[in-house]
Amino acid sequence: MQTPEAALTRLCTPEAEVSAHYLIAEDGRTWQLVDEEMRAWHAGAGQWGAITDMNSRSVGIELANDGASPFPEPQMVALEALLPDIMQRWDIAPERVIGHSDMAVGRKIDPGPRFDWRRLALSGLAVWPETGRPGEFEADARRAGFAWAEGQEEALLNAVRLRLRPWGDGPLSDADRAAIAGLAARYPAAEA
Repeated sequence: MQTPEAALTRLCTPEAEVSAHYLIAEDGRTWQLVDEEMRAWHAGAGQWGAITDMNSRSVGIELANDGASPFPEPQMVALEALLPDIMQRWDIAPERVIGHSDMAVGRKIDPGPRFDWRRLALSGLAVWPETGRPGEFEADARRAGFAWAEGQEEALLNAVRLRLRPWGDGPLSDADRAAIAGLAARYPAAEA
């Protein structure tokens, strides 16, 4: 959507069959669109660890952004103000704060390469693990929580990079293997 107001209209239009619990504009304005106790239709098909019905098991926060621009300070401040209460109410650990690109490999790319996961992690609102010893990329990705279908190996690499190495480029590298190994070792999600 070109503006947060356009996103708000779409998220509130029943025919669109998409919704979210919250929408945060670039200037920090925040709208609650769906009660947290209710199911929103923000995630769609996807999986994180053993959880396959993400819409029923998550609180969806949409951030107004074109996917290529940095997330403005007021928007990040609003997100950092909203997350702690949600995490406390629903007993959500920082390692369970994920993006659409994490749970919908090959289908979604948001919040995108400009989202500052490390900043959230420094506030205890997400995780940014230390790198591990480079291991078997796909096995570590699965243990960390990522799920993908056969033939989506490139999409998996892109999803891992969006989360852990957005500056990464080219074929799978030891840096990619080390990043996902660190996440898998410290925050396994398969039993979630």
